[in-house]
Amino acid sequence: MFVFNKDVEFEDLGGGVKRKVLAHDGKMMGVEVHFEKDSIGAMHHHPHEQLTYVLSGQFRFTIDGETHDVSAGDTLYKSPNVEHGCICLEEGVLLDTFTPMRDDFLK
Repeated sequence: MFVFNKDVEFEDLGGGVKRKVLAHDGKMMGVEVHFEKDSIGAMHHHPHEQLTYVLSGQFRFTIDGETHDVSAGDTLYKSPNVEHGCICLEEGVLLDTFTPMRDDFLK
């Protein structure tokens, strides 16, 4: 499957956060998430494995009670059902990969 970024519309999640759902099938999904400075990715958990690659910006992530600042080039792994969230310290973009795909992200 080919998905061209220019053809994918943003979904505004509010609070300075918006996302684009990229290529996906039943087993995997890519999602680009844009954050304005000081916006928050609220603490949450889900049954999916998640790998996050920081494309740009700086974020303060908490995963399972452990907090670190991360920036472009850093990678984070979230196990299923582990609570995680972030604060955007400097405007940036994350690339999230989920397995299995997030049906709840599709309209």
